[in-house]
Amino acid sequence: MKSHRILILDLVAEGSAPSLFGRMMNANQASVMPQVVATWCEQLGHQVRYECYTGVEDLNDIILHHNADVVFISAYTLSALTAYAISALARAKGAITVLGGPHARCYPEDAGRYFDYVLGFTDKTVIDDLLHDLSPHRPMGRIMSAARQPLELPSLEERWKFVDATLRKAPWFKMVPMIGSMGCPYTCSFCIDATVDYQPLPFAQIESDLRFAATKIRNPMVGWHDPNFGIRFDDYMAVIERAVPNGRMRHVAETSLALLTPSHVQRMEKAGFVGILPGIESWYDYGNKSKSKSVSGMDKVEQVADHINLILRHIPFVQTNFVLGLDSDMGPEPFALSKRFIDLVPGAYPAFSLFTAYGRAASLNLGLQRSGRVLPVPFPFLDSNKAMNVRPLNYTWPEFYQLSLSLLQHAWSGKAVWRRLLANRGTTARGLNFVRAVTTRRVSYHADVLNLLRTDRKFRGYFEADHRTLPEFYESQIPQRLGPLHSWLPTDAATHDAHAYMNSEKVPERAPALVTA
Repeated sequence: MKSHRILILDLVAEGSAPSLFGRMMNANQASVMPQVVATWCEQLGHQVRYECYTGVEDLNDIILHHNADVVFISAYTLSALTAYAISALARAKGAITVLGGPHARCYPEDAGRYFDYVLGFTDKTVIDDLLHDLSPHRPMGRIMSAARQPLELPSLEERWKFVDATLRKAPWFKMVPMIGSMGCPYTCSFCIDATVDYQPLPFAQIESDLRFAATKIRNPMVGWHDPNFGIRFDDYMAVIERAVPNGRMRHVAETSLALLTPSHVQRMEKAGFVGILPGIESWYDYGNKSKSKSVSGMDKVEQVADHINLILRHIPFVQTNFVLGLDSDMGPEPFALSKRFIDLVPGAYPAFSLFTAYGRAASLNLGLQRSGRVLPVPFPFLDSNKAMNVRPLNYTWPEFYQLSLSLLQHAWSGKAVWRRLLANRGTTARGLNFVRAVTTRRVSYHADVLNLLRTDRKFRGYFEADHRTLPEFYESQIPQRLGPLHSWLPTDAATHDAHAYMNSEKVPERAPALVTA
C-alpha cells in the first residue's frame, strides 16, 4: 500500500478563545484514541503528524501547510462545527477526511454529510481497511465500525511522542493520559458509555505503561480515561501498587461512589490518588452508582454528604457530578437538596450538567425523539452547560431556568467559593477550584437565557418547538466561536435533524450503510 501523509487532529477546544482555565487545562484533556490511531497509522507505514488543538494553535496554518492526503479529526459534539469547517478546508486542498470520537458515534448521519468516512468503534483493522479504500465518499460519507471496542491498545511507550508533544503545551501541571478499561457496567439511560460492554484492558500492559511513565516524568500525574475507573478494584490497585509503590505517582479518575468504600479510599490515598470525580446524578434516581439505591431525597443527600466528606479526608480534590432536568425531578425540591448538599460538603466542587440527548448516544434518546421532546439546538451549545436540547417533563422553561440559576448562584457565591477554598487541602486543589470559580461565565450566561425566555416570545417559541428559526442569541455566537474557520463552514452545517436516530429506525433503508470490519 502506498504511504500516505496523515494529519490527526484531536479537538479538545471548540474555538480560538479559550478561558484561563482552558489555557491551563485543555492540553490535559487530550484523548487517548487519537494518539492510538496515530500510532496504528505509523505502524501501517504512513507518515503521521499529530496535533492536539487546545484553542491557541492556528488550524488554518496547520491544514494549509501540512499538505495531508488524509485528515483524521476526533471531536466532541461541542466542536462539531469546527470539525466540519476543517473538513471543508481540507477537502478543498484535496485531502480525504475522517471523523471519529464521540460526535461521530452520536451523530453519524449528520457527520456523513461533511466527511468521507465516519468511524464508530475503531480498531486497527478498521484503520487499515479505510486506508486501503481511501477514496472520496460524497455526498454521503462511508460509516465504518468494528464489532466492538479493541481488546488492546498500543503501549504508552509506542504513543509517547504524541503524548509528549501534547504535554509540552500544558503550562501548569501535566497529566499523562491512561486507560484501563472501556465501557461501563452501569445502565444509566442518558449515558453514552452505558451502551458499551464493560471490558478491562490487559493488566500486564497497564503495569508496563505505568512503569514507563515513571521513567519519563518525575512524580507523574496520571489521568485515567476509564468511563468508570476501578470496576475490578483489587486488580487495578494491585497493578498500580506493583508498578509504582509507595504512592510515587499521582492519579485522577472518574468513578462511582459505590466503589469508594472507606477501605478502598484509604488504599487509593496510599497509592497516590489526588483527584476523584464521582457521579451522583440525581437525588431520586441512579442510586446504584452512589450506593444509595434504597434512599432518596434528603436521606440520600445526608448519606452522600457523609460519604463525600469521608473521601475528602483522604483525597484532596473531589468533583461531584449532577444532571439537571431529569424526568425524575419535579418542583423546587431537587434544587433545594443540591443547595443543602453544597452546604454540607464545602470542599467538593459541584459540576452541574443540563440533561442533553446526544443523538444516538444513549437508549433513552430514541424515546425522547419519538415523544417530540428533542430540539435541534446547534452543536456548539450542546456541552451540557450552554443549552438544554430536551424539553423538561415537569417544568416550564422559565421555571426550570429560574430554579437552575438559583442553584448555580448558590454554588458559585462568594461564600460558597470561600468555604470551598478553606476546606480544600493542597495548592493544586485550591488553585483549580479558585480558577474555575473566578473564570466561569455559567451564571451570567444562564441569567441571559432566563431573561430571554421571559421577555422574548420568539426565543421562548424556539424552545417550545413552535418554530425552528434559530434565535439570534445563538446564531450570533457561532462565527465568534469558529473564528477564521467560519468562512469554511458549509452553509447548512449549523442546523441538523434532531430526529435522525428515530427516522433511521422508522425507515432503515434510508439510513447510511454500516460497514462492520
